[in-house]
Amino acid sequence: MYERMPSRQLRSRGFSLIEIMIVVAIILVIASIAIPKINQQRMQAHEMAGIRTITAIHTAQTQYFSQFGKYATNLQELGPPASGQAGPSAADLLPGELAAGTKSGYVFTVQGGPQGYSVSAVPVAFNNTGRRTFFSDQTLVIRQNWGQEPANPQSPEIQ
Repeated sequence: MYERMPSRQLRSRGFSLIEIMIVVAIILVIASIAIPKINQQRMQAHEMAGIRTITAIHTAQTQYFSQFGKYATNLQELGPPASGQAGPSAADLLPGELAAGTKSGYVFTVQGGPQGYSVSAVPVAFNNTGRRTFFSDQTLVIRQNWGQEPANPQSPEIQ
């Protein structure tokens, strides 16, 4: 009925526990090297997206000024209207997510006045979504600060 296999054949059927543990250890070593690099690349991607978003805000402010003769005082004025037609209180020049103030790991704020405006971008979680803060105004020059302190008009320009 049932034939017993020799012990040699039973041992050669699969991997031993030691072999599996060695493979798992190798995978863990590779992962421990790769994960910090992946996080750093992700932060750099958030920072580049933040810079591009500031450029989009500049474009929206220029369009807003050409339509209404003044700069928007906040992001909501550049965003989509809750209902009805676009106008000075919601010009539909930026997507709703950005008009709410957060996009790509950064919090954006706009302050406008009769002579100009300023844009600031701060990471949602410093050293997680970004390591730099950004500032810009109607001069279109984007400035940065390496650290948690928000960038300002005296911060160095991005090269």
